[in-house]
Amino acid sequence: MKSFWKYVLATVVGMIIVSVIFLFTTVSTIIGLAGAQSTKTSVEKNSVLVINLSGSIEERTEDNPLATLLSGSIAETQSLSNILKAIEHAKDDDNIKGIYIEAGTLVGAAPATLQEIRRALVDFKKSKKFIISYGDMYTQGAYYLCSVSDSLIVNPQGIIDWHGLSMQTRFYKDLLDKVGVSMQVFKVGTYKSAVEPFLLNEMSSANREQLTLVSSELWQTITKDVSKSRGISVERLNQLADTFMAFTQPENYIKEKLADRMAYSDAVPQTICNMIEGVDSQEDYHTISVSDLASISSSKPKGTSGNVIALYYAFGDIVQESSQSIPGYNSEHEIIGKTTVKELQELCDNDDVKAVVIRVNSGGGSAYASEQIWHAIHQLKAKKPVVVSMGDYAASGGYYISCAADWIVAQPTTITGSIGIFGLFPEADELMNKKLGIHVSTVKTNAHSDLGQSMARAFTADEAAIVQNYVDNGYQLFTERCATSRNKPIGDILKIAEGRIWTGQHALTLGLVDQLGTINDAIGVAKKRAGIDEYSIKEYPAETSFLDDLLNDSKGGSYADAQLKATLGEYYEMFSQMRSLTNHTGIQARLPYSISFNF
Repeated sequence: MKSFWKYVLATVVGMIIVSVIFLFTTVSTIIGLAGAQSTKTSVEKNSVLVINLSGSIEERTEDNPLATLLSGSIAETQSLSNILKAIEHAKDDDNIKGIYIEAGTLVGAAPATLQEIRRALVDFKKSKKFIISYGDMYTQGAYYLCSVSDSLIVNPQGIIDWHGLSMQTRFYKDLLDKVGVSMQVFKVGTYKSAVEPFLLNEMSSANREQLTLVSSELWQTITKDVSKSRGISVERLNQLADTFMAFTQPENYIKEKLADRMAYSDAVPQTICNMIEGVDSQEDYHTISVSDLASISSSKPKGTSGNVIALYYAFGDIVQESSQSIPGYNSEHEIIGKTTVKELQELCDNDDVKAVVIRVNSGGGSAYASEQIWHAIHQLKAKKPVVVSMGDYAASGGYYISCAADWIVAQPTTITGSIGIFGLFPEADELMNKKLGIHVSTVKTNAHSDLGQSMARAFTADEAAIVQNYVDNGYQLFTERCATSRNKPIGDILKIAEGRIWTGQHALTLGLVDQLGTINDAIGVAKKRAGIDEYSIKEYPAETSFLDDLLNDSKGGSYADAQLKATLGEYYEMFSQMRSLTNHTGIQARLPYSISFNF
């Protein structure tokens, strides 16, 4: 028996030692990965900025070397902020001779993000430096960017996907009927279509009307941009889209001027050499990545005036409390009401900050949180200029918070408006009582003590009237906020509200935005309104380090989400919407649950 316990003890000790060694090795590896940041401090002579168009693009991203280590198959998520910084730096740095764009499978980027990058590339060409692009496969979004190139090269067996634009909404009514769940809906606005997926099996006529107009306006902007760069008429571009160019023979891309020539990837280095004076071989020039150049740009001194223009990023769902604490739910990005209000107050009190540019990219969310953020921005602009730069979406709650600014800059392809709110409450009487055999008995002191406390029964007529009245009041407040902030009669706002979405181009004519342009245009407005000549840009909220995220349990779902996204592909969006359903109940100011761009 003593020998037995001796061996057991030895085994346990051995396991502990191995575990400690494994833990030490893992932590050392993680620290090494986290510390493996770019060591570049300057740009070498005869450099070329390389932009790889693959994966997805978001407003800002944080480095996660652990995720890369665990699964290199996950498509890279790139930072719009870094891409813009790199292009701007490349324009002014004499050591950078041009840009090489490697087209790939660019997914999930909405038109306004791509237009922001495209305008930066067009501005870059003012430097008389070259842009070359090559692709085995140009998705339509990637082609939209690459169409600015001086030389657009396609593989002899490659594809240029040019097919037009479509917008899709998924509907879940039949699914909910099958499981015995129905949605109790309270809304204001004929066009407030966010609730439709739970009530219908296809678009309402009002929703189809607005999406038809929006998709048409977006496509007009895209075709005009490509027409100007490639010298192809808009009419011909539409004719080519109708033939679905992805399935044509590659030589037709040259014939139709969509591309300049066909070549394999090994021809690219010599093409670059030919564009740089005094460079004869690949060894004579250097390449630099977006992240490296953005890092160099960020590390450069930004002036000595002490004046700061704060660039505050507000993107994702608008929520009052972080959803990270909700079991089974993880949202990659959120605009958390309490946190945002606190951070805006800090910018208000910071005397070095002379103006604030708020970058809004949100389809909305909590009506209550939107009102709190609106109030914080309203207080902020009483002390210093506030300019909003709209991204892909600044709609519903996203417009609610935007309208409080002194000035609003949108892209022509921004989705905005959607001034309306709704309440969504699930009722599962059939599922619980009939299918699962779960029954609920209630004791209450007053008529509505259990209002909204149980999904096991539907609202009574009196309860429904109470909720609808609350929604009506919320809509009245929303429209009043818009009217006051935009200095318009309430009647004018009511005519263009009703939950209807608009493109940025259309919103300009309606007076919902003040100017069409980029983030840099918004910064220029802020500078002018602040009355300053010299300034530095400082981004907020401050990005957390990888190690901070690793030690923060609230970030734990991000890697799992990345795995799900890679595995489910186009079905991830539907999965994410259904998973977040319980988190989005209550009074909401948000876009339709799913507007999916086939771009």
